[in-house]
Amino acid sequence: MKFFVDTADTQEIADLAETGLLDGVTTNPSLIAKSGRDFMEVTREICGIVDGPVSAEVVALDHAGMMREAEILRKIADNVCIKVPLTVDGLKTCKKLTSDGTMVNVTLCFSANQALLAAKAGATFISPFVGRHDDNGFDGMALINDIRLIYDNYAFATEILVASVRHPIHVLESAKIGADVATMPPSVIRSLFKHVLTDKGIEGFLADWAKTGQSI
Repeated sequence: MKFFVDTADTQEIADLAETGLLDGVTTNPSLIAKSGRDFMEVTREICGIVDGPVSAEVVALDHAGMMREAEILRKIADNVCIKVPLTVDGLKTCKKLTSDGTMVNVTLCFSANQALLAAKAGATFISPFVGRHDDNGFDGMALINDIRLIYDNYAFATEILVASVRHPIHVLESAKIGADVATMPPSVIRSLFKHVLTDKGIEGFLADWAKTGQSI
């Protein structure tokens, strides 16, 4: 499963990219606003840090407006992936852009039927929001399972990009189901490294090593 980081903090992205485990980045208007920096500048910098897809979201709601913004965004770098909402106009834009060879991430997916439409529109990625789904009394992982089943039934090439990931269990369950990508805040990615027994093991090894009085 690919790991994307969901942030516009370029320092966090650079630090995680150094692990060699980062496959891409997702951003949105809220994350860009939180960074306090210029949208184009931040997106360009991120594209220079990672080789994989960098999702940059349009803010227009109509097809013509989305296409105008997409034309500007995809000139930033070859690895820009245009992010569009799962609406009629968003899917019209998706179909047009992917037909031209542009990567498209269809976002704000909350049903398997929506995911089916996005795949038919040629989406590169579909982003079901599991955390928000859970928050509203639904089962986010059941949604991922349904989408995986449907996509496998018809051999759709669209990749399932699990979004709104809140904790490591979301990552684990997504991997067990067979999701293609999980996009996570930096804190969730870092938490995947942690385990109390790993920490205790290191502590014990270091204590034993200190008793030897040796050095390497």
